[in-house]
Amino acid sequence: MSRRGDWVYENNGGTCVAIAGADYCVVAADTRLSVGYNILTREHSKICELADKCVIASSGFQGDIKALQKNLAARELLYQHQHNKRMSCPAMAQLLSNTLYYKRFFPYYAFNVLGGLDSEGKGCVYSYDAVGSYERTGYSAQGSGSTLIMPVLDNQLKSPSPLLVPARDAVTPLSESEAVDLVKDVFASATERDIYTGDKVEIVVINKAGTRREYIELRKD
Repeated sequence: MSRRGDWVYENNGGTCVAIAGADYCVVAADTRLSVGYNILTREHSKICELADKCVIASSGFQGDIKALQKNLAARELLYQHQHNKRMSCPAMAQLLSNTLYYKRFFPYYAFNVLGGLDSEGKGCVYSYDAVGSYERTGYSAQGSGSTLIMPVLDNQLKSPSPLLVPARDAVTPLSESEAVDLVKDVFASATERDIYTGDKVEIVVINKAGTRREYIELRKD
């Protein structure tokens, strides 16, 4: 890790995407870990399971990401012992916001997408900035390739405005298989232009049956 004056962070690149459906959630991230023009590993998972049918995908400085994930895992285990049940995805979303805000004066250099199923079994995606401001959306992207991927998701999914009355569910109209295909397409597209995204994309699909993973090869240059 390079230090320039008081700057103690390093961006290790990578891209994370999440899409929520009526009864599923798809969370995906590439597996490349790099610094500048150097690829440190091609097999690094950016996705971590935190709670019951709830996963987090993070991009940014890997030291802070690991510290954040360990902190959340410890808090979730404490909750499990105290309440004799696992934390729900909306509860974990609030905990993540509180944890990031607590460190706002020396923040975790981590840009997070949280995805899973809520208490009603509907897909939910929560998007964050570095200091804990978050919102529930139908889809989100974070990381070095997010500026290439978000316009495509906006065009294809058209999330309803939060100003609409009455409020509408922020879930996408796609089926589960269509959402997975869209994730594959946007990553293949972003890899063409973003040197920090590549090698493989890890796709986690969460539904009432449980969680499954699949991997798709991307460009390696």
